[in-house]
Amino acid sequence: MTRPETTKMLSELLEAHICPHNDPRVYWAKEVTFDLMTEHPIRVDYMKFIPVNNTVSGIEKGDFYCFEVKSSVEDFNSKNGHNFIGDLNYYVMTKQTFETVRHLIPYNVGVYAPADESYRWLECVKKARRKDRQKPCSEMLLMMFRSFARDARR
Repeated sequence: MTRPETTKMLSELLEAHICPHNDPRVYWAKEVTFDLMTEHPIRVDYMKFIPVNNTVSGIEKGDFYCFEVKSSVEDFNSKNGHNFIGDLNYYVMTKQTFETVRHLIPYNVGVYAPADESYRWLECVKKARRKDRQKPCSEMLLMMFRSFARDARR
């Protein structure tokens, strides 16, 4: 499988994992950009938000999940795409890539990989550890909304 094919396959598996039944109550977006007009803009491949409940405090206490798709060891070793600004952060990669780079993955970052050679679903091969997010809830929701709206217009 080529690198673009691997990226596409991992992205499709991740989208099915994030929102398995195309549920409109699951809040997620892809290619979420932060700090766009600064010297150091970042783009998170996928983000998901899970509120505690629909009250103001429940939304503020919700969790942001960030996912970075890495299709190969070379992709992992590039300087791009290690933007972990959520409460729980994950790489999405093949098991072969994971076995090669497992010692380079930060302690608090988890990993999802295809469960078997059929590439039908993802399994967690390394659990993420919670960390304090780097952005306020309102900014993260706004950037997710902006990215989702962009994709909805396409």
